Amino acid sequence: MRYGAVTRHQGVEMATRSIDDVCVDSIRILSAEMVQAARSGHPGAPMGAADMAYVLWKRHLKHDPAHPSWMDRDRFVLSPGHASALLYSLLHLFGYDLPLEEIKNFRQWGSRTPGHPEHGLSAGVEMTTGPLGQGFAHGVGLALAERWLATRFNSAEHPVIDHYTYAIVSDGDLQEGVSAEAASLAGHLALGKLIYLYDSNAIQIEGSTDLAFTEDVAARFSAQGWQVLGPIDGHDHDAVDQAICDARDDAQRPTLIICSTHIAFGSPSKQDSASAHGAPLGEEEVEAVRQRFGRSGQPAFQVPHDVREFLSQAASEGKSAHSAWCARWEAYAKAEPEAAAELSRMMSGKLPAGWDHRMLALEWKAGEKVATRAASGKALQAVAGAVEEVIGGSADLAPSNKTWIEGKPAISSCEPGGRNLHFGVREHAMGSILGGMAVHGGIIPYGGTFLVFADYMRPPMRLAALMEQRVIYVLTHDSIGVGEDGPTHQPIEHLASLRAMPGLAVVRPADATETVEAWRFALLRENAPTALVLSRQGLPVIDRENMSSASGLHRGAYVLAESSEVPELLILASGSEISIAIEAYEALVAESMAVRLVSMPCWEAFRAQPRSYRDAVLPPAVRRRVAIEAGCSQGWHEWIGLDGRFIGMDRFGASAPAPELFRHFGLTSSAVIEACRHLLAECAGS
Repeated sequence: MRYGAVTRHQGVEMATRSIDDVCVDSIRILSAEMVQAARSGHPGAPMGAADMAYVLWKRHLKHDPAHPSWMDRDRFVLSPGHASALLYSLLHLFGYDLPLEEIKNFRQWGSRTPGHPEHGLSAGVEMTTGPLGQGFAHGVGLALAERWLATRFNSAEHPVIDHYTYAIVSDGDLQEGVSAEAASLAGHLALGKLIYLYDSNAIQIEGSTDLAFTEDVAARFSAQGWQVLGPIDGHDHDAVDQAICDARDDAQRPTLIICSTHIAFGSPSKQDSASAHGAPLGEEEVEAVRQRFGRSGQPAFQVPHDVREFLSQAASEGKSAHSAWCARWEAYAKAEPEAAAELSRMMSGKLPAGWDHRMLALEWKAGEKVATRAASGKALQAVAGAVEEVIGGSADLAPSNKTWIEGKPAISSCEPGGRNLHFGVREHAMGSILGGMAVHGGIIPYGGTFLVFADYMRPPMRLAALMEQRVIYVLTHDSIGVGEDGPTHQPIEHLASLRAMPGLAVVRPADATETVEAWRFALLRENAPTALVLSRQGLPVIDRENMSSASGLHRGAYVLAESSEVPELLILASGSEISIAIEAYEALVAESMAVRLVSMPCWEAFRAQPRSYRDAVLPPAVRRRVAIEAGCSQGWHEWIGLDGRFIGMDRFGASAPAPELFRHFGLTSSAVIEACRHLLAECAGS
């Protein structure tokens, strides 16, 4: 089928229009109309990348719009999330559950077409993108998960896990440092089923990319172990098609296909202009685009019948691919029922029966000093033996974070089925790769670093919270207890900073027993990330015969001990400061004071409890409250009120042995006792 002439490539005319061309025209026009109707958005990238996206989706992407969560579908990530109109156009035209009304409602309240793609909101959106570089780096995690599951479950007769990870990446993505971190690791691990189409349009918000980005991208990726193809003409369908075929032929290297494109392709006055990046084209210019592609005078959001009919064939092809896979799965389930059941369980996110028996069997001697990072390491060994999909590593800190699964190899190009990951000194990429593994499904990823370096991976931690993914962050060396390494390594504001992140549970256990419960808590959170905040220094194991069970951790805060059911004073603490609070509590009880000691390992879990429980733990009538934590005061007044006393750190630390630092900065039982007495005296005086 051929269509009328239209101007292409800055004045070069083509005499005929194929159905492929007209489909791409529809993507461009629909994207421009979406942005125009919303009066905000980014039309340039969708119009420029439409050709490569269409070729990928029509000729290569294995997907079934009727079953968007099909286990063995190819994954597609739009890393420059600002180009969301492109993704929504593709989803709508290829038959996903994204009706035209949602397209018309782009970027509006309650729509399934927000300004940047959001995982879980619209079928076919694999992950939340927007912060540049994150889609690129998460894609590495997607590919890593695919290879691990394929290694674990495939047999020669039954390749039930066999799919690719594709992404469109932009100039901006490649400028972000996380892309370099992630690309380096992807090349090192030889992720041959990772294929990225680089939309190289040489334009960014401030103008030409030459203003700040003149490196040899091809040389950079080649040096990182990637196959680099191009530059090719990103508007030449056959060239894009051949490049993707060539990429798939190289099973040993990830591939970057450099596609030279024109931003806002087809816009008479905005093509190749920075003004097309982040603003609507304008009604007249949108009409000029329609005219240029032979659609002059047509109403907005009108898709030609021929386009819908032709693209419905893609849905049929996807259905056929899915049906063929279902047949393979049935044969697999019959031949290897236990493996099929295990893979299904992993992909569902459910834990196996009896998964925590080994963890609960761990024993600690009351009073012995055990660093919570060490207890975490023991808990990890216990759960790793029962839950095979627990996979992770550290940003070159495994001996310190205690994150190595003993007796299991590291994942590598030669050992794709290992259980440990060497992320190198790459916290930012580590967080993103963990998120990608979680988004893929079938993996429960964890990653370790020092708490102070969590700042390096806050963007992917935030995305994990937004996407509601079960990712576990093992953050050790949690306070001035780091000691001699000094203030650069001593987190002060980090607890408050992480607690401010919606959806992330920050758990700071008080001793080894609470640490085991912290791991159980994190693993039971199927749809949310958890940060385990752990000590470097040894902490005394609490004698639970005289105090409450550590299972109270699951409710976020609990009464650890009390001398009276009607307390006149509350002492609150978390983590390493619980042992300090216990000393103060016992001294005050010896003076016949009615005191309650509350362990508060996880504020987020406590907030989620019914009001009745929260009031039972922290009675509103008891306003005399003292809290101690080796971090900044921000946030604590939610629990102690404006009249309470906080003992902590609102300044940076220093280099010295940890016990000396705790004494110097007043994080002592005597400071707690003095604050309690002062509060009681104030009340008596009033």
